[in-house]
Amino acid sequence: MTLSEIVKTGRDEGKEEHLPLVSIDKGHKAKHDIVRVVVGHESPHPNTPEHHIVWIELFGIRIEDNRVVDLGRAACAPVFSNPNVRFQVNGIDEFKSFYALAYCNVHGLWGNFVERYVGARPADT
Repeated sequence: MTLSEIVKTGRDEGKEEHLPLVSIDKGHKAKHDIVRVVVGHESPHPNTPEHHIVWIELFGIRIEDNRVVDLGRAACAPVFSNPNVRFQVNGIDEFKSFYALAYCNVHGLWGNFVERYVGARPADT
C-alpha cells in the first residue's frame, strides 16, 4: 500500500468536511507570513469525543530543491478546540507550495495543498 492510497482528497469527501483548506496570509501588521489550515471551512466538522479531528500537520515544498520540510503539527482536543490552526512560517519565500494533512479519528487521513506560484515564478528583486 502506498501513501497515496491512504491519504484521502476532495473527491473522497462525504457529508462531513474533512479536507484541510490551506491558505497563505500576512500576519499581524504584515511582520510575519502565516499559513492557515482549516478543516470544516464551509460546514463544521463534528467535534465530539466520538468523532473529531485529532491533528493537523503542515509541510512546505522548497523552490530550490523540492525538499519537503515539516513545518509543524497542531493537536486538536475534541469539544474544546477547533481544527483551525495558523503556522507562522519564517522564510516563506523559500517555498513553492504547502501541503496539509488532517487526521479524523473516524474517517482517517486527509490531504490538500496550495501552490504559491501558478505558472512562472515572479522574478527575484
